[in-house]
Amino acid sequence: MVYVKKTSRIFVHISFLLILTASAFSRGLPVVVPETVGLSTERLSRIDKIMEKHISDRKIAGGVILLARHGKTAHLGTYGMMDVEAEKPMKLDTIFRIASMTKQITSVAVMMLYEEGHFRLREPVSNFIPAFKEMHVLPPESDDESAAPVPATRQITIWNLLTHTSGLTYHWNEQLGPQYNDAGITHGLLQDESTLAEKMKVLATIPLLHQPGEAVEYGLSIDVLGYLVEVASGMPLDQFFSERIFKPLGMTDTHFFISEAKRERLATVYERTGAGPIMRKSKEPTVNGSLIYSTDYPYNGPQTYFSGGAGLVSTALDYARFAQMMLNGGELDGVRLLSRKTVELMTTPQLGNMGVNYGFGLGFGIVQDASELREIGSVGAYNGGGFFFTSFFIDPQEQMLGIFMCQLHPGGSDLAERIRILSYQAIAD
Repeated sequence: MVYVKKTSRIFVHISFLLILTASAFSRGLPVVVPETVGLSTERLSRIDKIMEKHISDRKIAGGVILLARHGKTAHLGTYGMMDVEAEKPMKLDTIFRIASMTKQITSVAVMMLYEEGHFRLREPVSNFIPAFKEMHVLPPESDDESAAPVPATRQITIWNLLTHTSGLTYHWNEQLGPQYNDAGITHGLLQDESTLAEKMKVLATIPLLHQPGEAVEYGLSIDVLGYLVEVASGMPLDQFFSERIFKPLGMTDTHFFISEAKRERLATVYERTGAGPIMRKSKEPTVNGSLIYSTDYPYNGPQTYFSGGAGLVSTALDYARFAQMMLNGGELDGVRLLSRKTVELMTTPQLGNMGVNYGFGLGFGIVQDASELREIGSVGAYNGGGFFFTSFFIDPQEQMLGIFMCQLHPGGSDLAERIRILSYQAIAD
């Protein structure tokens, strides 16, 4: 019998009928016996054991794990609780804050517009957002703390934004974080009364951390790209996502903000400090230096700010459809969002001359060569992750993808990486 694996301290096997129901309401990938796609049921059970242990040790509340190969789901596990205090078990349709896993969707949106001829990748973004034309950069390190920012020597290109080489950073940066806060710049994980268009123009008035193209700095670049999508398409970002990506792919539970009807399906965020057990995270904003974030942003507040870098919520079933589209070379179930050549470009390492020791393409982290394979995996596999402990990997060589969904911050755990390793060790063809 094919079954979904579910645990809330104990294992329960759910009938094949439930799988058919789950696939129907989320248009999930077809579910098969693992052996039909070259995976071992016995070896996949190791995933269940490590999840059970983390739950019983109170390291996580619960999660959902999906592993697919050759376009078919071979492992779909729901574990533990989505809300421990309310005794609500984790379900297949549980909704998670995916935070930076929004970035890959925004990058796809940008490349869809690129394919339509709206711009070239090395084109200055100021051609669409004029506020970014005359940028300034923090002065090189010196003893003079009062030194004024210097003019940028080149403009920020769309390629710079896709590769995080623009000079923008995030609020945790000690030099620019306070300036971002003073200017009211957000990052998608906090309620905001303004719009992406308004805040990106303000962001352009704040100095860059480094000259465009001279270094790699993970930051607000993808939020700027979200606004680029709005300008080039003539649609608000949420509308573009809905009409051009989510509806065509059947991603019915991926949104910037959730309706009241779906709120009960949103997983609770927990936190864990050191070796202690998990605790329910307060809904009050968390302040960590210049970084301020909340857990209730998907349903509270004015719901007008669509962060291209961190704003979405989704389910494992939904995100698997997005990942499978990428694995298929830009197409899923007869719907093509991107050309195979565009997907090739997005998943080709771009930072070879930037002095970094990791691979990164256009929106995706990439295992670029064998030297990066410190654990089991494949050269060419690409990935991403989110602030509240979600992640995914896509492996073209093995025709395999994995989705890990949990809600924990700070995490301090390598559980997602362990699950990825256990996914690979289950290959038995």
